[in-house]
Amino acid sequence: MPKPTPLLKGFEREVAKAKPTAKRQVIFDEATTGLALIVTPKGKSSFSIVARDPVGRQVWKQIGQPSLMTVAKARELAAVAVARVKAGETDILPDEAPKAAPETFKVVAERFVKRWVDKGGKKQDGVPLRSKREIERQLATYVYPRWQSKPFLSIRRGVVTALMDDLVDNNGPVQADRVLATLAKLFNWYRQYDEHYVSPVIPEMKRSGSHRDRARTRILNDDEIRSVWAACDKVGTFGAFVKVALLTGQRRAKVAAMRWADIEDGVWTIPAEAREKVNAGALRLPKLALDIINAQPRAKENPFVFAGRGKKAFHSFSDGKEDLHAVAPIPPWVIHDLRRTAKSLMARAGVRPDISERALGHVIPGVEGTYDRHAYFEEKAAALEALAALVERVLKGEGDNVIPFKSAAS
Repeated sequence: MPKPTPLLKGFEREVAKAKPTAKRQVIFDEATTGLALIVTPKGKSSFSIVARDPVGRQVWKQIGQPSLMTVAKARELAAVAVARVKAGETDILPDEAPKAAPETFKVVAERFVKRWVDKGGKKQDGVPLRSKREIERQLATYVYPRWQSKPFLSIRRGVVTALMDDLVDNNGPVQADRVLATLAKLFNWYRQYDEHYVSPVIPEMKRSGSHRDRARTRILNDDEIRSVWAACDKVGTFGAFVKVALLTGQRRAKVAAMRWADIEDGVWTIPAEAREKVNAGALRLPKLALDIINAQPRAKENPFVFAGRGKKAFHSFSDGKEDLHAVAPIPPWVIHDLRRTAKSLMARAGVRPDISERALGHVIPGVEGTYDRHAYFEEKAAALEALAALVERVLKGEGDNVIPFKSAAS
């Protein structure tokens, strides 16, 4: 018969049953001077010792983890460690003391995503951050290939600087700064696990200057609009996507995620995402935009207007952009420039700034944004009609012939 498991007593029992609580726990071993089990609210347990050095300062040192050693071994190491602290020594553990393998960057980064990004960042309300997909993409694309096996604590300032220089050379300064911002969040989050940890990120690592310095001003002029519009007919789904993006002024992600079910009787209702401050809401689309949308093939079991492979939305923006540029080689531009172009065209067509802001789904600042809860449905519809009408005149070479804008309230 197997021998019965001996009953645990005292400190051994406390170690075995210890569970995380809302506050950090320090459980002392009455049988060993200076030995304690520390349990953090996050569930991390460790054996530590506390003793006073020769000048009277209280010194806490971690000596191991319950998963790597028995209480008997912890007591043995604690006796040595306490004596060495009292003697003023800094190397308090014997060489044969069990040591945990250092955590790699990837292990810590995945824990960061699980415990911080998935839980809602600073709010910790259980709603994942909207930037989760982008954070995971940055880590997988730019960081893991270089750091995934590196011990996390070995990543210091020089290592981060080398990564930033490499990203600037190969991906541009703006992308480098986006990755740096993600890493800064990760490093700052990790400080809760180690009171001695200092983030290696400093402000001087930024590569692209201030937000104001790099603010874009690019819009497409009339000739470029005509050139791009004509080229769109030759690049399939991406071309239709570009046209609708210009005619609605919506963000790339919103247009790409447009579903057939979101459009009813010519009204596109843009779903709100968790944590999203505001979007354009319900938009009655102009006939020009609806004709482009209705011309898109309906892929089997794919709910998106601009369908990608399988059941996904179209996302091959880089390839589509290259194909489009091959047909219409205008000066460099990005998809977000279409949104700025739409805003400028609405102004040119006489649309009031506050109406075009709402049509684009911008946050309205100040008292007006707080207290004005009117939906502006008809006004936004009229603004998009004015935009489409001006685009049509531009395509005919009649862009200077602007018809005065009339809102629903006129």
